[in-house]
Amino acid sequence: MKVTPEKNEKVANMVFSSIYPLYWDRLEKNGRTKEEFHQVLEWLTGFNEEKLQSLIEEKVTFRTFFEQAKINPNAHLIKGVVCGYRIEEIEDEFEVYKKCRQMEKLIDELAKGRKMEKILRS
Repeated sequence: MKVTPEKNEKVANMVFSSIYPLYWDRLEKNGRTKEEFHQVLEWLTGFNEEKLQSLIEEKVTFRTFFEQAKINPNAHLIKGVVCGYRIEEIEDEFEVYKKCRQMEKLIDELAKGRKMEKILRS
């Protein structure tokens, strides 16, 4: 599937705090801990728990969330299909959409019980 400018804009304008509980609910149902969830988010974005909480309270959009992030240099190693989109084929012009899908891929892997060292591409 191809990402469109409209799709990228829609995701960029979504509020992170509205999606965060959905991610957490999924992980909790699969027996994962909030510490593991935050470890994955910190690996990808550089945000510690305090900064994450601050961004949630500020109700930042995904655009702002990823603009403030220090994306891990190994994020390019996140590959695969999420919601019908192959991450490595998402064009660079749709940066927010790609980063969002990378984050979702990590959360999927965590929910499915993959080992942390593999998720964190160490």
